[in-house]
Amino acid sequence: MAKRDYYEILGVGRDADESTLKKAYRKVAMQFHPDRNPGNKEAEEKFKEAAEAYEVLNDPDKRARYDRYGHAGVEGMGGGGGFQGGGMNMEDIFAQFGDIFGEGGSPFESFFGGGRGQRQQGQKGSNLRVKLSLNLEEIANGVSKKIKVRKQVSCATCGGSGAKDRQSVATCGTCRGSGYVRQVKQTFLGAMQTTTTCPTCHGSGQTISAFCGSCKGEGRITGEETIEINIPAGVEDGMQLSLRGKGNAGLRGGPPGDLLITIEEEAHEELHREGNNIIYDLYINFADAALGTTSEVPTIDGKVKIKIPAGTQSGKIFRLKDKGLPHVQAHGRGDQLVHVNVWTPKKLTDEERQLMERIRTQPNFQPAPGKGERTFFERMRDYFS
Repeated sequence: MAKRDYYEILGVGRDADESTLKKAYRKVAMQFHPDRNPGNKEAEEKFKEAAEAYEVLNDPDKRARYDRYGHAGVEGMGGGGGFQGGGMNMEDIFAQFGDIFGEGGSPFESFFGGGRGQRQQGQKGSNLRVKLSLNLEEIANGVSKKIKVRKQVSCATCGGSGAKDRQSVATCGTCRGSGYVRQVKQTFLGAMQTTTTCPTCHGSGQTISAFCGSCKGEGRITGEETIEINIPAGVEDGMQLSLRGKGNAGLRGGPPGDLLITIEEEAHEELHREGNNIIYDLYINFADAALGTTSEVPTIDGKVKIKIPAGTQSGKIFRLKDKGLPHVQAHGRGDQLVHVNVWTPKKLTDEERQLMERIRTQPNFQPAPGKGERTFFERMRDYFS
């Protein structure tokens, strides 16, 4: 079944700002929250759908790609991890967007005092950003790259706990291991229970009496990891991909952040990219333009020969169908457009000058463009419209 439009899911216009998105997401998520709709699979799917829509639209980079490419621009683009929206489960949503609903982990804990009771383990690690340079051939075919990333990794000595040993870990006396403390507040609606992260253990549910000597109690150290990144065909300069869980390790067993990869497109010596089309400037001499010839032109798949008919004008554009770049996560490819430039010599020998003087006044060498001749800009407009 085709995915619904993200703006439609949240019930906002395409010009909605951050505040409007946040309010709309909160409204939809509260309507379909599993605690309010126990056992209702349809409501749960709508809850996940709203979280996915908000994740994309609240991120400027992802929103820009979605506005340009639709769902194809934000799905399945990070190898195994991919964009976060598509594979979100309930735990992901509560961990990632709990702050949207105010205090506590689950949005309905503050209203009904129950919630899902899931304990946060440590503090989530920060995201990492790297730039990855690709040439045109790699972009055309897709590529797998291995990169070394220096980052915070889980401490091998303590297994990420931050404790010297098991005996150094105890259940938090403030929250009794739950990671949260609950308070009852009187409001004009009556008594309302709120849930906040435990100030003593910061949500871990545990306290440490003796820290690990290797990581000094953080549960992570500075290290290096080799990460394989699968780049899909057709990506563009400035596009950002995301690998979930490949960022910095979390504090004391917290979940890791994400690795954000920004694509940098290397300039090609002969070919120029316009969207999914490839542009090539072919220079031919005056005689070849008048008499016709066969020319060899480069493409991202190798060199091909094209026929230049007699009487070809400078500015003529030949289309090589499907010789462009693939569309991101979609079928089909762009084309290669060969722009013909008739080369005018800047220096002439005496013999060449005499030949040109003999033909310059001949009738067939007088410019006589027909009414059907289109300008270069008209031809380019038709190709890219």
